[in-house]
Amino acid sequence: MIIDGAQEYMQAVKAKRFVENNGKVLRTINIMRIGYEKLEEVKYALSDISEHDFLSSVNYLFLSEYILLRHIKSKEPADIADVSYELLEAKLSQKGIKLLEGKIVDNSVEV
Repeated sequence: MIIDGAQEYMQAVKAKRFVENNGKVLRTINIMRIGYEKLEEVKYALSDISEHDFLSSVNYLFLSEYILLRHIKSKEPADIADVSYELLEAKLSQKGIKLLEGKIVDNSVEV
């Protein structure tokens, strides 16, 4: 019983951290709203987030259509699942801007 309670607590902590990280990543990408930001630089700015958690957030934000991703050199659209994040840049999509403005709500992103 105690073990189950500890596992539930850890799951809640991980879920809260995921929501917080999603918001941090989205807001950091938003700093230069009109341009693309290199994901490597976004990760550097968010040094308190582990690489695994950072990639998890980028993946969620991409799949939720809050951010657009493209190759730095070719400028072609890309998917975080197929390309190393060091080779990608991101910017907010229209949906991502609406999320930050509070026009849409996502309980998985703290804004």
